[in-house]
Amino acid sequence: LAGIAILGVGIWVKVDSGSIFSFLGKIEDVPPELSQVLNVGYLLIAIGGLLVIIGFLGCCGAIRESRCMLLLFFMIVLLVFIAEVAGAVVILVFRPLADELFAKVGTAAVVNIKNDFGKNADITGLWNTTMDTLKCCGYYNFTDFTGSPYYKMQGSNYPPQCCMNSSPCDQTVADSTKADGCFPKIKQLIDDNTVVIVAVALGIAALEICAMIVSIILYCRIKSTGA
Repeated sequence: LAGIAILGVGIWVKVDSGSIFSFLGKIEDVPPELSQVLNVGYLLIAIGGLLVIIGFLGCCGAIRESRCMLLLFFMIVLLVFIAEVAGAVVILVFRPLADELFAKVGTAAVVNIKNDFGKNADITGLWNTTMDTLKCCGYYNFTDFTGSPYYKMQGSNYPPQCCMNSSPCDQTVADSTKADGCFPKIKQLIDDNTVVIVAVALGIAALEICAMIVSIILYCRIKSTGA
């Protein structure tokens, strides 16, 4: 069921042209390292498909008492577990590089706002949707919009999201409101939920270990029964 859900999300990301990933792809001068993130739809489809296969092998292997399916299930879960551990190590070791990548993305995003917000309908709509959803303003803060087409057309005013939807949103009101930027808000959201994220990761790891233990026990019992 989890595999089917992830598979559905992956297909939705690829089909929905208005998704945030499509928005990232439209930002000029975006760091080349982000190209892998833009393929997250394919990644979700692959993960969802893999989980469906794993679930099928585990269920059918246990019900039909198939040693081949159980062994294949064990090997795949073991490989996934090793990949997760390796990924966690890579994230911890290369975290400074991730911070540098986010800084490059921030620079490109600010340039994108200053060049296209208020002029490009797609970019403007996606930024407005993001700010309305996250209750934030710009990538870093309201100053990201200074000099943008919107800023010039609105008589040196900022988007209403930068002033808690009050209008007019000039520099004085925006400065006193101090609306959070979208990137700091997302980062703060992740930091505030670090314990939950770690707990979920440990829970998944424990579930995988239990699945491997159960599958190998069933494999051995079926073998001994057949003997």
